[in-house]
Formats: sequence, structure tokens, C-alpha cells
Amino acid sequence: MTQPEAPKIEFPCPDYPIKVVGTAIDNYERIVVDIVRVHAEDCDFERIRVQESSNGRFRSVTLYITATGKEQLVNIHKDLTAHPSVKMVI
Repeated sequence: MTQPEAPKIEFPCPDYPIKVVGTAIDNYERIVVDIVRVHAEDCDFERIRVQESSNGRFRSVTLYITATGKEQLVNIHKDLTAHPSVKMVI
């Protein structure tokens, strides 16, 4: 049985969401923002959403960028997952 093909993203893609889940440490949001800002200076930093897990151990940060290409998205993912506090990038 074949897998369905993933939908194609047309670039530039405004309002592209990135959700970053990690350990709830001090300045976690700032760490995520600083990493993303390197690759997406036009990120809408006013729309950032932060959510704590029910037990307070984890925190998710959702932000929106204008995705300009696959290479940009790969580099954001690579740099975020390289940080020890980041557990998952969606």
C-alpha cells in the first residue's frame, strides 16, 4: 500500500506555524525566538503563544513566520533541535 504524497507548500508561505516543545526553563521563549530570528527576521513576534504542560515540566512556544523555502525550514528545525532544552519541533 502506498503512502499519500504530502501536500506541497508554495513559497513564500505567510503565517507558517512552528511549534517548539521543550523543558520549561527560564528564558525558554527567548531561546526559541533568538534561534528562529536568525532564519526568519520577519517573524510576527507579537503572535507568539506560550503554553505550559499540566505539571509545569514542559512548555510549548508557537510562532508564525513567512516561510521562504525548504532550506530555511530545514535550518530552523536543525538549529532548534540542536538546543538541549528543545524536545520536539512541529
